Formats: sequence, structure tokens, C-alpha cells
Amino acid sequence: MSRQEAGNIFEMPHPLRADVENVERLFGGPAVRIERIVSTGQRTPGGEWFDQEWDEWVALLEGTARLSLDDGTRIQMKAGDWIVLPAHQRHRVEETSSSPPCIWIAVHAKPVAPL
Repeated sequence: MSRQEAGNIFEMPHPLRADVENVERLFGGPAVRIERIVSTGQRTPGGEWFDQEWDEWVALLEGTARLSLDDGTRIQMKAGDWIVLPAHQRHRVEETSSSPPCIWIAVHAKPVAPL
């Protein structure tokens, strides 16, 4: 195999860095990208917002986190929760747990019509 085609979502990256989120691309192509993100207490720096070109579906598999949307909405997440963030929905990560670390699966896709 020339690329990794199998793995374990819950196996921690080595080394697990505490200063930055650990982002691993699992699969992707021109219209979709799937990532595993491991957070260990990181948050979006004050005053900064994510404003992405693609839609994002994200699920929290382990840990707890709090997100904020630019309309003032606050979202508390626990293991098993997921959210859809449409393209250009400005958002930020306010808090992530470090013990246990947050394990996220993020699916980024080119924007599509609403369901």
C-alpha cells in the first residue's frame, strides 16, 4: 500500500503534541476531505474566527468541547454529538478537554443544496 488505508480512530498520534491540535487527513479528493482531529485543551485564539469555504460535518467521538457561532450561539458538545457548519458559518472553538483528549471526525465537502 502506498498510503494508509486502515487505522484506529482512538489510537493516539505519537508524539501527541499538547501545543497544537493534531490533524490527520484520513481520506479525500477534489470534493470531500475526512480528517481526524485530536485536541488537548486547544481553543481558537481570542478575536479569531474560522470562516471556511467548504461545508463541515463534525462529530465529537471522545471528550467535551464548547463552540461559539458568530450569531452568539454557544454549543456544548459531549462524546457522540455532531454538528453541520455550512460554508462561511463563522465559528470558533472556545474550549476542548485535555483529559480525555477530544477526538473529532471532520468531513469537509464542497457546499451542496440544503437537505
